[in-house]
Amino acid sequence: MPGRTAIIFGGTGLIGKALTEELGKSCQYEKIIAFTRRKTEFDTVLKVNNQVVDFENPESFSGQIIGDDIFICLGTTIKKAGSVKKMEKIDRDLPVILAKYAHKNSVSRLAIVSSIGANVNSSNYYLRIKGEMEREIMNINFETVAIARPSLLLGRRDENRFGESAGKLFMKVLSHLLYGRLRKYRAIEGRIVAKALIGILRSETGKNIYESDQLQKLAYRK
Repeated sequence: MPGRTAIIFGGTGLIGKALTEELGKSCQYEKIIAFTRRKTEFDTVLKVNNQVVDFENPESFSGQIIGDDIFICLGTTIKKAGSVKKMEKIDRDLPVILAKYAHKNSVSRLAIVSSIGANVNSSNYYLRIKGEMEREIMNINFETVAIARPSLLLGRRDENRFGESAGKLFMKVLSHLLYGRLRKYRAIEGRIVAKALIGILRSETGKNIYESDQLQKLAYRK
């Protein structure tokens, strides 16, 4: 396990930032390659190799997606994307394209962030897009695929999302009332998702989907 290389897309987001930091602490990885749209300072993680690339043209850097494990934490909002069509390109098409290039380059394990409620048949465009992404990812022949379906994410973002902030306050109170089958709807810290994904790739094989309550448990598994 020591001496492995981790590839990360989405390293500037809530989960991605935490993931990059946790990967930097992990003795599993000797090198971390973070692909970003613009130069990013990962001050706390000295072993990060930041590659600035054009996400509009993934073929231009496809040969650089080389390593052992790939982590994909890409996602946007309808406000930032501007349309459902553009959101489909970012949340569905791009992750699948990157995963296919990684597999072609002999990357053997993949962990990717989706969403609670993802379903190809959903009438909600966001959940449909995530469900379609999951379906395509599952069809790529990685040794290990871990799809995370977190509930509402807690943690500090660089951008301010008023509606999400209000939802977080509500969910912090409501979470204490969610038990049994409803436990997966409890809000979850972005860092917990990051820790769980690293742990899953360390010890699991096969292709599996992990709901939010499972991620909570797996983050603290030794």
